[in-house]
This record gives sequence, structure tokens and C-alpha cells, in this order.
Amino acid sequence: MGVVTQTGIAGLTLGGGLGWLRRKYGLSCDSLISVDLVTAAGEVVTAGTEHDQDLLWAVRGGGGNFGVVTSFEFRAYPVGPDVYFAQVLHAGADARAVLRSYGEWAVTAPDEISSFAILWHAPEIEEIPAEHHGTPIVVFVAMHSGDAARGEAELRPLRDIGSPIADLSGVQPYLDVQRFFDEDYPAHTMRYYWKSRYLTGLPDELIDMLVKRNEISPSPHCTLDVWQLGGMLSRPGARDTAFGDRSAPFLLGIEANWESPRDDEACVEWARGVYAALAPFSTGAEYLNFPGAYEEHDRMMRTTFGDNLDRLAALKRQYDPDNLFRLNQNVRPD
Repeated sequence: MGVVTQTGIAGLTLGGGLGWLRRKYGLSCDSLISVDLVTAAGEVVTAGTEHDQDLLWAVRGGGGNFGVVTSFEFRAYPVGPDVYFAQVLHAGADARAVLRSYGEWAVTAPDEISSFAILWHAPEIEEIPAEHHGTPIVVFVAMHSGDAARGEAELRPLRDIGSPIADLSGVQPYLDVQRFFDEDYPAHTMRYYWKSRYLTGLPDELIDMLVKRNEISPSPHCTLDVWQLGGMLSRPGARDTAFGDRSAPFLLGIEANWESPRDDEACVEWARGVYAALAPFSTGAEYLNFPGAYEEHDRMMRTTFGDNLDRLAALKRQYDPDNLFRLNQNVRPD
């Protein structure tokens, strides 16, 4: 699953699939056993571990380039029903110090933990002291996928960072954690433009840049999300799935979220500015489920897929030589 319940499982999986279980069980596509797919020629094919293995390799991160996937078969894992979920909020004045500590903690945390550090502006809710409403904050959210009591102990170091303005951590049903972000992404009432960069680390220069960019975001709904990676998702080799290289310790999700069309230009410009400023700290690759408006498409595809792009293009020529399926993160057949 992803981290918002309205996220479609199809697009999530075909683009890789980052969720709350990413560090324990890998990407969504890593649990994909087989697919049924309708090709551009109208043929129905099944790709699995015993037949059409090349096509299964391609749809594990290669997007909807090869046909319409009409069914997915996944390997499932037991989770919950209750898990320990950390929610810790810090004032913007402490952002640099707590993000530095977060970066040090994240690279050694157990695989059962998947976390975020989110730079945001505090909403006006009673759980946050009123003097912080509307001001820059840093939020740590983390789920432990194992036993809840062990989760509480293993998430204690994250909760002990700095002097939080609020700590809302506790045991929750796994399904409630899965719904945690839903209110922040209402359907039909918000406007969204998201981009991303895989990061080589969290050096002080990068942290300083993120703090400053958050302070000038044009909408209080905009966020800069540091996704903790590593764990199981990082263990497959770059060529094991179409998804490509997994060695980055963090992903930075650049989320321009706003309400009014009159803010379109300012919010998109802000996100693109963050994206450009991240270049010196990035591997060059991007998470293709957060593609912006497909700017610099060919460069984005090459730097993200690396050597896998040539193999994907060969499979594209086999299954969709006329590029019928092109309104996507497109692998060109030529």
C-alpha cells in the first residue's frame, strides 16, 4: 500500500510503490507475483515468475508502458492489527538541529521502522500550542510494523530528539495509520504539483536550504517530505527490477499543495525552485510516481532507469511498438 488510502494500487505498483512497509517488505512491486495484461494489439498475456519473466521484470517499476494491467497478484504479509505510531512535532526554530539528529538516527534504525521528517506549517488544531499555528514546523512520523511494545521501545530514540512542542505517539490500528494522511489530500478541493529527488544524505547545507525553502512556501499546505529509505527496499540490485538503483538513503518529496487557481504559478514555481536547488545533493534519479509535469522527460527517464532503460525500450518495441501507451512516464520504443 501507499500512505494515502485513495492512492490507486495499480499506478502505485507499476511505478515502484513506497508505503509504510517499505523498509520491512520493500516496494509494492517487490511483492508482485504476476499480472494479467492487455497489450496494444489486444492480446491478453500473463506475466509471472514462471512465464514472461521479462515482462514481469518490466512492470516492476517500469510503469504502464506495456499494456493495461487488468489484475495483480501479490505476496502478502501479516501486519498488526495494532502497531506503534510516532507523531512528534518540533518548532521551526529547532528545525536544523532536529533534522540533523533525524538524519543520524534514520540510517541506523531497524528495518521495521519506516519514517518521514516533514517540513510544514502548523495547522490550527488543538493538539498544537496556539503560538505555533501557521508557523514553520518539522514533524516526525514513523510506524513500526512489528510488535507494538517493541515498536514503542525502538521508536523512543526518535521521540527523544530535541524538545518537541507536541508528541502524539501511541498504539494505533494499522488501518488508522494507513488513513493518517487522508485529510491532508482531499479529493477535488486541492491542487497538487509534486516532484522528487533521491538524496545522497542530509548534510547541513541541504538541511539549511530545506528550512529556508519551507519558510517561504507560498501555501501553508506545501510540504517538503524527507522519506527514510534503506532496509529491505534497498537490497535488490539495480538490475533486479525495472525500478533501478535503490541505494539512496533518503527521498525528498516536494509537495506543492494549494487551494486557489490564482496561486498556481507561485506554487509550481516554488516546487521547481526546490527541485533545482536539490541538484547538488541528489543522485540525479527521481521517484517517477511524483513526476511533476514530466519536464525534461528524456533526461528524467535516463537518469532514473539508468542501464535498465535500454532493456525497457526493447520490451516496449515487443509489446507496444507504436507507443500507444504514451500518456505516462514514457519509455519510447525507438
